[in-house]
Amino acid sequence: MDFDQILAKCGDFNRYQFMILALFGFINIIVSMHYFTQTVISFVPDHWCYHEKLVNMTYKEIADIYSKFDNPSCTRLADIDGPNVTVSTQECERWIYNYDFGYRSMNTELNWVCDSAYKARIGQSLFFIGSVVGTLFYGLLSDKIGRVPALILSNFCGFAGDFSTIFTKSVATFTLCRFISGLAADTNFYLMYIIVLEYIRPSMRTLGLNMAVGLFYCLGLVFTPWLAVWAGHWQIYLACTSLPILLVVLYYFVVQESAQWLVTRNDIDGAIMRLKRVARFNGCHVTQADFDEFRRHCQMTREMQGGDDKKHATLLDMFKTPRMRKNTLILFFKSMVITLCYDAVSRNVEGMGISPFIMFSLSALAVLPSSILLVLLQDRIGRKGMASGSLLVGGIFTVAAGIAIAYQQHSHNAILLACLTIAVRFGVAISYESGSQYATELIPTCVRGQGVAAVHVAGFAASFLAPYILWLGTFFKAAPSIILGVLFFAGSFVCLLLPETLNRSLPTTIEEGEVFGKGERMFDFPCLQHHDDDDSDSEMEKYKRKHSLIDAKQQVESGNYNKRKQSLIDADREEQALKDAKH
Repeated sequence: MDFDQILAKCGDFNRYQFMILALFGFINIIVSMHYFTQTVISFVPDHWCYHEKLVNMTYKEIADIYSKFDNPSCTRLADIDGPNVTVSTQECERWIYNYDFGYRSMNTELNWVCDSAYKARIGQSLFFIGSVVGTLFYGLLSDKIGRVPALILSNFCGFAGDFSTIFTKSVATFTLCRFISGLAADTNFYLMYIIVLEYIRPSMRTLGLNMAVGLFYCLGLVFTPWLAVWAGHWQIYLACTSLPILLVVLYYFVVQESAQWLVTRNDIDGAIMRLKRVARFNGCHVTQADFDEFRRHCQMTREMQGGDDKKHATLLDMFKTPRMRKNTLILFFKSMVITLCYDAVSRNVEGMGISPFIMFSLSALAVLPSSILLVLLQDRIGRKGMASGSLLVGGIFTVAAGIAIAYQQHSHNAILLACLTIAVRFGVAISYESGSQYATELIPTCVRGQGVAAVHVAGFAASFLAPYILWLGTFFKAAPSIILGVLFFAGSFVCLLLPETLNRSLPTTIEEGEVFGKGERMFDFPCLQHHDDDDSDSEMEKYKRKHSLIDAKQQVESGNYNKRKQSLIDADREEQALKDAKH
């Protein structure tokens, strides 16, 4: 009796699963506010250099006076005499701000505008550096001490960074606080994602995970800018978004540690204890004989894989065999493409002729429809088809937006730009959500924490290129969108080389990961196969995985491919004989 079978007896879509989905929804709200905190506290409204003769004028009158200059926000005036103005050679030291909805951001309070605008960007850069360090660290930690403790520590780091930012006044302390805050991104999200995925029925993963992300993440994004408007000040806003993070500490008492991870750590008793708690919470009666059968299955699997003397797998083991190495590199590239475009689109909400608060909320509305579309299509098309198709759609939207912007170099249509931005955000959101589930399912349990962390790190590393790609727009407006579109198309193609994970037992070890989905073709999609073929293929896949496991283990440890090649030839012959006998 394997893990999926014992979990079905304990309840794999019951009260406990509903509870952790709700807790995952709370995590999504927190993460949405945490990730875009830097964007919200750095909003810069229309502003002009201060002059005593401008104090009693309306904002429209001030804008008309400064409209004569190329850089009105940073041009200082020496004298104003009716329509005649004299420009000063001195730099601005004080500004007049037209506060959007009355919200006072950090940049306006500290006057980090014009020549000092770089200070806020330094903090953003340190946030991303922190996210790279934190994702690697907490990913490794989650495979050492467990998913739940690492989740709590990661979120506490996010609280410490955001709350301490409230008291910063200098660039040095601000960047330090943003680095600490960045340590939590993106582990404060994906560790809970892994826990939910491992405790939920395979056929309900798409519905449960994507609806939780779509509903609660969208709610958090839409609510975030208006929470800032309600708070009225960036420090109050930070307090309102950081304090709820402390509630994640309570997860230690209600969320069970990953039983699959405990099995990979040879703690079968601990895994059974967690499964008994799940069964008790769900009101399911599971006999001791069932747990004993599960224990024997785990012990036999462990002995076949080397027993207690086998060292624990690490991230480097994912690169030791050809198929695992290929799949891992594809996941890296896909994450880089998605994160790069997602970050560029999500943060580009200023300078479009619409209030950044309104633009932020409008673009966030695309998240929920993308999740609904995933729920409707992903279990029909399959993970591979959805990942490839969403990247293809994202590429088409991105290139179309770039071409449209290129034709509007001198006069921007705010409504058209808003629609195109939402369309691009829609395609990117589909790619991001489908990619997260695909990577988590494809990476073996024994290195899932490290593997998913590495995939996210690759994405964060690529996001450093976003400012430079956007900078190319100064030479040709459509260049950034065309470049991102080409990357989307490349990502769509390489996804076709990955194996399908829909309705299949997920790999738990490196050896199973190496033979998982072997024999699939590039355009093998579940929606194009007959049900009889699906059942036969499933049985043959299990048969091949069973007969290839020992040889794959030898390949991991010694790199000897000849024995494995011969054994797979023999397995293919036996498989064909099995198929003929069945017919």
